[in-house]
Amino acid sequence: MILMNTNEYDIAKVAIELLEGDSPLVLASIISLLGSSPRHHGTKMIVGSDGKGYGTIGGGLLEATTINEARQVLLERRPRLMDFDLTGDGVDTKRMLCGGKAVVLLDYIPSARENAEFFRYWHDAVSNGQDFYFLTLIEDDHNGLNISGRLLLFPNDKVPGNSPLSVTQLETVKAELSHIASTTVIYLENKRVVVDPIRRLKTLYCIGAGHVAVPTAKIAAMVDVRVVVIDDRPEFATTERFPDADYVYVIEEFSRAFEGLEIDADSYIVIIARSHRFDREVLEQALRTGAGYIGMISSRRKKEIIYKTLLEKGFKKEELERVHAPIGIDIGGETPEEIAVSIVAQLIKARASQPT
Repeated sequence: MILMNTNEYDIAKVAIELLEGDSPLVLASIISLLGSSPRHHGTKMIVGSDGKGYGTIGGGLLEATTINEARQVLLERRPRLMDFDLTGDGVDTKRMLCGGKAVVLLDYIPSARENAEFFRYWHDAVSNGQDFYFLTLIEDDHNGLNISGRLLLFPNDKVPGNSPLSVTQLETVKAELSHIASTTVIYLENKRVVVDPIRRLKTLYCIGAGHVAVPTAKIAAMVDVRVVVIDDRPEFATTERFPDADYVYVIEEFSRAFEGLEIDADSYIVIIARSHRFDREVLEQALRTGAGYIGMISSRRKKEIIYKTLLEKGFKKEELERVHAPIGIDIGGETPEEIAVSIVAQLIKARASQPT
């Protein structure tokens, strides 16, 4: 049995809800950074017609200024680029500053049907785990900045959206994609093309739906990780118990914990089942996958017993070294919530060390 939650929070979903509610919006994106900043290239937030912000581009003065500028964009119905200096020059240096400079694109998006459909395509692609590029075409005219098109570029060459690019220009952009790891601006004749790689979210497979799993799923979802909870107990594996999970799977037995799932380098496996036997069964399966992270909650004694059994079954010591056991960063935590913090902290560290 599979239970799916529908409250996944992302930029595209917010855009759909606002646009379908006849509300224009401003999509604010960091498109350039020099020095340090609270967030990275491509970080986005939305400002609705009520002036409310959704998401974050780092908080503090940068975000406050972005929201104020976005409100003006909504009034004028014209996009703009905002240069922001985080070094302290020309701003209140008593505030916390990061020592960098940022350029934020404030893209005005009217509440048209085709715009809602565009973001629905985006949302569906993210939900289906697809990688793609979000292209924003900028031109300067006598009225100032003009957004002449937005499109999504997929590896299979599907290009949903409005594209004024010629075939030659589009091929020029495609030729650059292999060199682009973060948001980049490409110059084409009289156009600037903001190329924003949208990568599928990391997925946490939480094996076990016990007391530690509940805060682990919640905190992982807070740091933009897709969460899948797996257990054989229907009374534990419920969407009511895990409202922040994207999927909740009720399986028949742990010996087939990953059956039907695509586990790859973007997958994180956290093993917190309720017994040594189940932990061993799941770990044995996890080691046969290409998961980017494998962690198992365990005492030293439990780890020794499970590892001894797996070595006897033919696993190599080097394979077992992939496993984080005991799981999590050692912060001295004891409660389920504290253990969850240590687990997700280790996931964040693993995510940061992986190539984008």
